[in-house]
Amino acid sequence: MPRDGSPRGRLVRGLPENSSPVRGFPVPRREGGWAMQTATSRRPGFGLAAIIGAALGLVTAAPAANAQVKPGEMISAANAYKVKNLVSPGVYYKVRQGMSMRIVKSGPIDWPPPYRDATEKYSSQVRLSPDGRTVENYVAGQPFPFLDPNDPNIATKIIWNNVFRPITTDDYDLRYYSCDAEREGLNRPYRVLDQIDVGHYAGYNEVGRVEVDPMPIDPDFRVTHRYWLFALYPIMAPAELRGAGFIRYRYANPRRPDDVWSWNPGARRVRRLNDSMMTDAVTGSGLAGSGGGNIVTFDPDHYSGFNAKVEDYNYRYLGDKQMLGCVHAIHSPEVTCPTDGGASACPENWEIRHLYIVEATPRPGWIRSLQSKTILYIDSEAWFPLYEDAYDRQGQLWQNHIYWLTYRDRPVPDARIAIYPFKREFVIGAAATDVQTGMATMCYLPSRNSPERECWYINMGAVDKDFFTTNAMRMAGL
Repeated sequence: MPRDGSPRGRLVRGLPENSSPVRGFPVPRREGGWAMQTATSRRPGFGLAAIIGAALGLVTAAPAANAQVKPGEMISAANAYKVKNLVSPGVYYKVRQGMSMRIVKSGPIDWPPPYRDATEKYSSQVRLSPDGRTVENYVAGQPFPFLDPNDPNIATKIIWNNVFRPITTDDYDLRYYSCDAEREGLNRPYRVLDQIDVGHYAGYNEVGRVEVDPMPIDPDFRVTHRYWLFALYPIMAPAELRGAGFIRYRYANPRRPDDVWSWNPGARRVRRLNDSMMTDAVTGSGLAGSGGGNIVTFDPDHYSGFNAKVEDYNYRYLGDKQMLGCVHAIHSPEVTCPTDGGASACPENWEIRHLYIVEATPRPGWIRSLQSKTILYIDSEAWFPLYEDAYDRQGQLWQNHIYWLTYRDRPVPDARIAIYPFKREFVIGAAATDVQTGMATMCYLPSRNSPERECWYINMGAVDKDFFTTNAMRMAGL
């Protein structure tokens, strides 16, 4: 790694040459109960799905009579009772601990037109395998745009829709993000106990590609059968982890586990990891070569919602409900909450959303997990889990994950390169909380002090498959 701390790299298509060096590639210079009501997924603009949804009166606008909050209202620990039935138990815990909410009017989220077109073109040929677990004949777009609550496989179909969701279909590269660990509590002073700064959070999908060639399937998929490639490197802080990182491959074969490698610059060694470590926190599991002892509470299976291999879990549909979620956040970078010890982003905009609720339980003999179950709350327009609650083996609430999303044509207001011809979703904040100990990790996507103002490059060809190799990871950390 260069002495100035910026990673080395090379130029990839889609980005200008007059750029300042940042890890990997040059970057542009700064310029209550659940009601089973849904007979079809709520999709604005998706032909027959929208027509059927409207005909059945199943659109997701929240009836005012059922809402306990109104736009313009501020929710704090003092009046948290108002949202108890509008959020998960884990989110309610966060509000009681000081995370405030600004209630705003619900707004629509539409899919990127290329994703919508691919759904119309390919979804009719998609089906589940005979055992009801694996997707077959998938090419691009949403696999299952029509959902029937009476379908015994509806939960699994919802999860596959989450896998092939519209937020990042081709590739993505988030440059400079950070995670702070702190102990949360109502009006607790903000004190960072641990911090991780990362140069790149990147992914490349080999199937479902709708905006960047090769489309819709990378020819490499025919050989490797990889659904996606993921990389997190180089870690830039703390000093003892500087230059470290890890890479992960997901395969279409339901019986093939993920391939995962980490790079430890201190030992100058690439290490192959057991995929079971993906349910552990990034540095505590040794992914970054720390040898344990960290207090960061995020694990790779929850970096961007629910990332576990679909076939490793059993799923049960718990229904759908109008609940609160953050999909039109107003900040970027996200703000540190001043009233809960910095364990969340607040105040931020929350609105009534239509969520699918799915229970995921580890399949015996397929995966070893410390969680007995995880409850996912998936937005029916964004197709992203807005929050998740995990329970320990004794059935007690253990972990909560919250994701703050925004819907814009650019990740930050002053973007000059990452500007899109249509609005799209960006995840700008994420928090993982151990509700039993009060330890929390708040991640800022991008970092609050990022020198790279564009931050999110989605479906721009900013990374290619060469970025996701152990040699590229090793060279970035030198």
